[in-house]
Amino acid sequence: MPSRPDLIRRGDVCNAVIPGVGTHPVVVVTRDSAIPVLSSLVCALVTSSFRGHVAEIGIGAEEGLDRQSAVNCDNLVTLPTAVLGRPRGRLGPVKIRRLDNALAVALGLNPQEVLKTTICHPP
Repeated sequence: MPSRPDLIRRGDVCNAVIPGVGTHPVVVVTRDSAIPVLSSLVCALVTSSFRGHVAEIGIGAEEGLDRQSAVNCDNLVTLPTAVLGRPRGRLGPVKIRRLDNALAVALGLNPQEVLKTTICHPP
């Protein structure tokens, strides 16, 4: 398992050893600029149950999986980097955009409003 967060990027598909669950594939959703300074990352669980709802995206062999699966953005977990295995695949640019949309839906965000407020200003 990697001990250096620089081996992991946003959109990576990794196996994670999740307490109480076991080894399970996840997709890293934390932004790249934050990964090197964090000891835990936000990940979306990958499941073989594809329901076709708007908060999930389909992934499969192109992303390093053995079978068709779904990234379920309603199931986000924060995991220590130490439990993430080496990336077995990565989402391409189109799937990253779909991931962004699915995350916005799952979190109840209006993507247009998020874009307007991305610049942080001190109080």
